[in-house]
Amino acid sequence: MSEVADAFRELYGRAPDGVWAAPGRVNLIGEYTDFNEGFVMPLALPHTAVAAVARRTDGVLRVHSADIAGPVVELRPGDLEPLSGAGWAAYPAGVLWALREAGHAVPGADIHLTSTVPTGAGLSSSAALEVVTALALRDLYELPLSLPELAGVAQRAENAFVGVPCGIMDQTASACCTEGHVLHLDARDLTRRQIPFDLPAQGLRLLVVDTRVQHALGDGAYAERRAACEQGARELGVRTLREVGAAHLSDALDALSSARVRGCVRHVVSDNARVARVAELLASGDVRAVGPVLTEGHVSLRDDLRVSCPELDLVVETAVGAGALGARMTGGGFGGSAIVLLEEGVVGVVSKGLAAAFEAASLAPPRLFEATPSRGAHRLL
Repeated sequence: MSEVADAFRELYGRAPDGVWAAPGRVNLIGEYTDFNEGFVMPLALPHTAVAAVARRTDGVLRVHSADIAGPVVELRPGDLEPLSGAGWAAYPAGVLWALREAGHAVPGADIHLTSTVPTGAGLSSSAALEVVTALALRDLYELPLSLPELAGVAQRAENAFVGVPCGIMDQTASACCTEGHVLHLDARDLTRRQIPFDLPAQGLRLLVVDTRVQHALGDGAYAERRAACEQGARELGVRTLREVGAAHLSDALDALSSARVRGCVRHVVSDNARVARVAELLASGDVRAVGPVLTEGHVSLRDDLRVSCPELDLVVETAVGAGALGARMTGGGFGGSAIVLLEEGVVGVVSKGLAAAFEAASLAPPRLFEATPSRGAHRLL
C-alpha cells in the first residue's frame, strides 16, 4: 500500500487522497448465463487491482499503470468518447465517462494503478480495474452509489465505452463478494446471496490452473455466443433464455433453427440448473458432490457452447484422472483458466500430473494457485 502511494507521489508530485483495492474473481459455476438473466456463483480472489487516486478540478483524467510500460495517459473531457481505442486506459476512463453520463459530478482524477490479477487468464482483471476506479471516485466525490450500483457503472463502462458485451457477473463479484463465501447472483433482479464456502474445514481445496494461453479464436467469440443466445430466445418467443426451464428444454431444442443455436440454448439452460444444484449441495454440506457438477459443466462448455480449447481440456482430463473430484474451464474460454476441486491430500499428485501432462504436450507449465474466497472492493488508505 505504501509502495503504491509512494509511486503516486513520484508520478504526480503530491500525495494521493486515498488508496483502494478491488479483486479479480473466479466463477465456480454458471458460465455465459449472466447476460441471459440467469444465475452465477463467483468468488473473489485474493489477487487485486490497487489504485492510488487524487481529485482534480479541471476535468482532466490522468492514469498510469505500474504493470504496463509507458507514460502517464492524459485524457481531457473531449477525449472521453466511447470506442475511442484508448488501450488499457479505456477501462478507468470508461468508468469516469459512465459516471458523468449518469449525471454524477466527477471533475477529474489522477490515478496510479497496479494489479496482481493475472491478465488474459479469465479472472476478470478488467473488471477489477473498473471497480477499483469506480469505488475510488465514489468515495472521493461522495457519490450516492451502493456497491451493486457501482458494479452497474463498471459494466456500462465495459459495454458502452470499451465495447465488450459482458454481463454483470464480473463487476458484481469484484464489488460485492465477501470473504469466506461464494456469491449466488440472480442476474435478472440482481438479488445476491452469500453462501459459506469454507473448503479447508472440509479437507478440500479449489485450485485455479492458469493455462497461460489465449487463442485468437476467442476474439469475438463471446459476442457470437451472445448473439446466438439472443437468436434462440427470439425463436422461442421469450425475452431471455432465463425463461426456459430445464423441464422444457427438449421441446425448446426441437423448435430451434440451427445446431449452433441449439448448443448455446442447451448450455445456458442446463448451466442455470447446475447453479441451483451446487447451491443446494453447499447448503446441505455435501461439498464433495459439487465436483461432478463442475465436470459436467465443462463438458457442456466444450461440446455445446464450444468455447473450450485443448489446453483447458487437458487440465480437466488430467486433474480428474489424477483423483480430483471435478474440474471445469472458467471464464470466457479459448484459453485462460480452469478450476479444480480436490481433496487436500491429492493436491501434490494433481499438481505434478498437470505439470507432466503439459510438458508431454510441449506446453509451458501452467500456473497453479489456491482460490481463497476473499473480500470485495474496499478502501485501504
